[in-house]
Amino acid sequence: MSDVLRVLLVGDIVGRPGREALKKVVGAWRKEDRADFVIANGENSAGGKGITAETTREMIAAGVDVVTGGNHVWANKDILKVIDTEPRLLRPANYPPGVPGRGHGVY
Repeated sequence: MSDVLRVLLVGDIVGRPGREALKKVVGAWRKEDRADFVIANGENSAGGKGITAETTREMIAAGVDVVTGGNHVWANKDILKVIDTEPRLLRPANYPPGVPGRGHGVY
């Protein structure tokens, strides 16, 4: 093991096909010691637009350390069930105070 931290940044995960590909990539890269920390954009992980509590849990179970959102994060109101309580789920940081969720984290 080296002193290098390998971060895998995965762009827009779109729908079930994106989540399935994510499972294969993250699992393989973790197994091969090619990724120490994984960040994935999940704002379109539910049916191609939006994110849900279930798709968030699925991506984390696949090995993603942090799931990021964007302007589509609010497309499915189901996300409100977890956006305040799941520290590995981030909304955009440039939203005003009072918007649910958190825009940054320390991991």
